[in-house]
Amino acid sequence: MNPMEHHNHHEGGEAEAREEAMVAGKEANRQAKREWVLPVSILVAAVLIGGAVVFSALYKGGSAAANPADAGAGGAAGTAQQAQPPAAAGTANTNVMALTSRDAVLGDANAPVTIVEYGDYQCPFCAQFFSQTESQIVSNYVNTGKVKMVFRDFAFLGSESLAAANAAQCANDQGKMWPYHDALYTAKYVDFNKGGSEDDNFYSAAELLKLGQQVGLDMTKFTACVNGDSDAGIVSQEKTDATNFGVNSTPTFFVNGTQILGAQPYSQFQTAITTALAGK
Repeated sequence: MNPMEHHNHHEGGEAEAREEAMVAGKEANRQAKREWVLPVSILVAAVLIGGAVVFSALYKGGSAAANPADAGAGGAAGTAQQAQPPAAAGTANTNVMALTSRDAVLGDANAPVTIVEYGDYQCPFCAQFFSQTESQIVSNYVNTGKVKMVFRDFAFLGSESLAAANAAQCANDQGKMWPYHDALYTAKYVDFNKGGSEDDNFYSAAELLKLGQQVGLDMTKFTACVNGDSDAGIVSQEKTDATNFGVNSTPTFFVNGTQILGAQPYSQFQTAITTALAGK
């Protein structure tokens, strides 16, 4: 054999061996990567899913755009809409129960149990409470003389919150706050069901005046009050007082001083009312 040929043949064999080793090495690397990527993919997926669950829970807990028809009482849409982090539920507050000359009382003024609600007329959770729970409380407790209800403004969701609250106070000037309160929430609940949200121009001046006419207000006085924003100072003062009482979300309720946060189901109010009655 030619020495050169022998030399070339030897180099060719080494090259083939190196090539085979490289191929085997690459295959081993690919296999190792597959074995490593799978658990990492599972871990990443778990983190993403977990993050989505946490985000979903947080979003549902405070979403201003939540449709009250999308959740049952006590569901995701039952959470209070927060202006700030919420205070501890179930705490007692007696100062908040002192009624003022501006408080419109629904029911017997001498009823042993008082429910004070702080709400915003654009709050979807307030609309949910109104549509799903309030009528049961009125039927079973207000109409039987056991409970009286008071609504106070905590208008913080936008300019239309302030406009609606002012209009409700204008109705209160004529002794018809509660009928107007019901008309506001009934109309806004329909708006929410149609995909409406806060400050979507639903509570226009025309709408507020139309609702006033529906409940039989003196429209000359009411129109002047609405257009002049005459009771805006009252609305602002109620929010300030509410903040001083520790209110920071809507709806917030006090049942003889015991706080309930959010559009909770009727059963929770029933329990609170029963406890309050037992303490009398």
